[in-house]
Amino acid sequence: MQVTKQILDVEKIREDFPSLKNKVYGKALVYLDNGATTLCPQVVIDSMTDFYSNYKANVHRGIHALSEKASEAYEKAHQIVADFINAEFEEIVFTRGTTESLNLVAYSLTSDLKKGDEIVVSEMEHHSNLVPWQQLAKERGLVLKYILVKEDGTLDLVQAKKIINKRTKVVAVTNCSNLLGTINYVKEIGKIAHANGSLIVVDAAQSVPHMKIDVKDYDCDFLAFSGHKMCGPTGIGVLYGKKELLEKLKPFNYGGGMISQVTYEDTKWNDLPWKFEAGTPAIGEAIGLGKAIEYLDSIGMDKIREYEEYLTEYALEKFKILKNVKVFGPKDVKIRGGVISFYIEGLHPHDISEVLDKKYGIAVRGGHMCVQPYVTQRLKVNAVTRASLYFYNTTQEIDLLIEGLKHVMEMFNGRKHGS
Repeated sequence: MQVTKQILDVEKIREDFPSLKNKVYGKALVYLDNGATTLCPQVVIDSMTDFYSNYKANVHRGIHALSEKASEAYEKAHQIVADFINAEFEEIVFTRGTTESLNLVAYSLTSDLKKGDEIVVSEMEHHSNLVPWQQLAKERGLVLKYILVKEDGTLDLVQAKKIINKRTKVVAVTNCSNLLGTINYVKEIGKIAHANGSLIVVDAAQSVPHMKIDVKDYDCDFLAFSGHKMCGPTGIGVLYGKKELLEKLKPFNYGGGMISQVTYEDTKWNDLPWKFEAGTPAIGEAIGLGKAIEYLDSIGMDKIREYEEYLTEYALEKFKILKNVKVFGPKDVKIRGGVISFYIEGLHPHDISEVLDKKYGIAVRGGHMCVQPYVTQRLKVNAVTRASLYFYNTTQEIDLLIEGLKHVMEMFNGRKHGS
């Protein structure tokens, strides 16, 4: 493949990330584990250092100068996130991450459901968007159903229309699979859900960092994502919810900050979004997330998506060189994110990951990717190896990955694979 145009100045972008200057076992770091967490640009680190160094104080709890400055910065972060996904300020709730966001909405939405009510998820869901619904269904006598995944790695929408019905109360699906890379048709699934009077919850942990997301265009009821997967810090996530739904939803956590009035007899909740942000929040992390979004916006989400499509297509072509390697997920990069999970017969992904790390400085992930039911019950393997790309990766790094995999196969199998 030939590069026909310069989509991004990747070498310049890489200078923004101090971690990329590191060496691993004497080799330059090749970071291909972005599906797990991404690296932070210096501007994000500086924004958090500034908070902790110069105006660390609690928010909404004081009228002194530091508290007012911290509160202003914290609220600004909410607005930055809202603008980024085309939401309203009141519709953005900060959590500890996608997992907490999905647990919040799962516990709150199912609290009023009746025995026999149905919840629909897909087979490709991350544990964060499967286990809460599964366990709550068992506790509360609800029925959990699954949208099937077709051989090409896409969801079976024909089957989805059959199982989503008037008894369905919630449909929860991933926007982009962290295992297969599949970009799901959440707008279409949302239309099916709404036609049956049910709500749609979207796990957008693997989509918001990589493409422009418009919650109004999606018409989703709830959407969750994490800061650490989009150049931000760990420990901060987002739950978006339509204002009218958040106003009706019961709080998940109780305590300081989420109340407007408390007596010994009862409590009144605070306004949105504070109603769902009990206790002292992750202030520095929220500020860091806001700065990460400003950084992504400065590059351009459309450019990031276009470049990642190019990288993914390049990688998929290079994987064809390797024999006896099974790559999972759609072949069409237009409906696929930069996630490449693969299986090499006879080799454990942990061994592959360790050799790539120690011999080549390449960071990939080996395991079931927190999608264990699909990996073990559908793909019929115990684990996979995953290389996940971001806009600071290069074709040269992909070439090195292919070289490393050839070495791994020769090393463990005692024979040469590939060309």
